[in-house]
Amino acid sequence: MQLYYREFGEGKPLIILHGLFGISDNWVTYGKRIAQEGYKVYILDQRNHGQSPQSHVFNYLALVDDLFEFIDEHDLKDVTLIGHSMGGKVAMHFTLENPQYISRLIVVDISLRAYAARPHHKNIIKAMQEVNFAKISSRKEVEDILSHTIKEQRIRMFVMKNLHRINRNKFEWRLYIEGIGDNLDQMFDAIEINEAYHKPTLFIRGGLSNYILESDRTYINQAFPNHQLYTIPETTHWVQAEAPEVFFQLTKEFLR
Repeated sequence: MQLYYREFGEGKPLIILHGLFGISDNWVTYGKRIAQEGYKVYILDQRNHGQSPQSHVFNYLALVDDLFEFIDEHDLKDVTLIGHSMGGKVAMHFTLENPQYISRLIVVDISLRAYAARPHHKNIIKAMQEVNFAKISSRKEVEDILSHTIKEQRIRMFVMKNLHRINRNKFEWRLYIEGIGDNLDQMFDAIEINEAYHKPTLFIRGGLSNYILESDRTYINQAFPNHQLYTIPETTHWVQAEAPEVFFQLTKEFLR
């Protein structure tokens, strides 16, 4: 599958993978800035997200294959790979299976373990499905509908990033809701460790997030023995958005 991507800068290849319900646009500010440190940055829309193709097949095997195809098509070597949440699991999957392609790995607020299904993911899908675009003519109307199910404004604004204007009075979701919803449970699967990845790896977690627990450290160390774990205080799952300067400086120093 040929993925849509944004490209910035020149130099060593660096690929960024967004999380579930995310989009490449979420990472543009960071991507442009890190590109100035000597990187050619590729920010991908993963399948069923953004402007990439849609498919009923949506699991980590398919997402890893998409990434392999992208790296192969662009003939990339010694890639720095950054992934947040679902994108972090794709990044870990790919790196453990294809360590020869990756020089450094950054995983943002996700571990290797299986996760219990989180109700807010299903609430997001439900809220998006409740929007009848035949009766919608403004972004405000969409947000009002989402607010019935998604109470947190920050999450609503994150979801609204997927809203695409077709023409003056017509909108659509740039997200394949059915393809994601029908396969949602597979997004919480654990990653099996066959061989460890011994190159430098950085895990970043939010101090208010429960996606990386202390109990995960043993599992992480088995898979990535040459890793660091850094906690950004007073941030939730979206650490890169809530503490952008700290996040940038932390990743820049690690990549040096």
